[in-house]
Amino acid sequence: MATTQRGRPRSFDRDAALAKAVDLFWEHGYEATSVADLTAAMGIRPPSLYAAFGDKRTLFREAVASYRQTYGSLLPRALDEGPTVRAGVARMLRTAAAEYTDAAHPWGCLLISATVNCTSPEVEQDLREIRNANVRTLESRIRADIAAGHERPESDAAALAMFTATVLQGMSQRARDGAGRAELEQVAATAMLAWPAPEKPGAAAAPAGAAPPVPGQP
Repeated sequence: MATTQRGRPRSFDRDAALAKAVDLFWEHGYEATSVADLTAAMGIRPPSLYAAFGDKRTLFREAVASYRQTYGSLLPRALDEGPTVRAGVARMLRTAAAEYTDAAHPWGCLLISATVNCTSPEVEQDLREIRNANVRTLESRIRADIAAGHERPESDAAALAMFTATVLQGMSQRARDGAGRAELEQVAATAMLAWPAPEKPGAAAAPAGAAPPVPGQP
């Protein structure tokens, strides 16, 4: 016997609506983005938003997850593509300069800027944990390269990881303040000068301040 589906069928594209929410949270942040703003951008009414995504905080968490799988995956991928962590960081910073200033989407990084002036400790904690986990991952990669002889044995892995994260956060804010790609590429190159010179000749895959070009970009 055929079964009938209860309730009215969803009359909107959920993925497209979620993409609109990502852009809105990315551009304006969690606090400044209201449910009215979200429903207007997503082209749905509040009951549809709550039925499909839950409350605003739940929608934000899903938007963050979507961002990390798409735009937010570009920087970790750039890091992974480097033959050494030094080359990977150089590539990651150069990729950030391109992505943070891309006019195809809001400037900067959602994970860095979305909780500015946020009054929700839970939302702030969610993104803080993601950012801190990224720092720990980078620190682990640096420690591995020190052990492998690609970095000097006296290099401070924790300090280098924290420094790199701080540079990325600054680049994100500068992009939101109107800095262009060329300016941020100079920041990226200058940041690599802070890394200790490798102990072994040729240990680093790229000279300090240089990075392979980002695929598909000049």
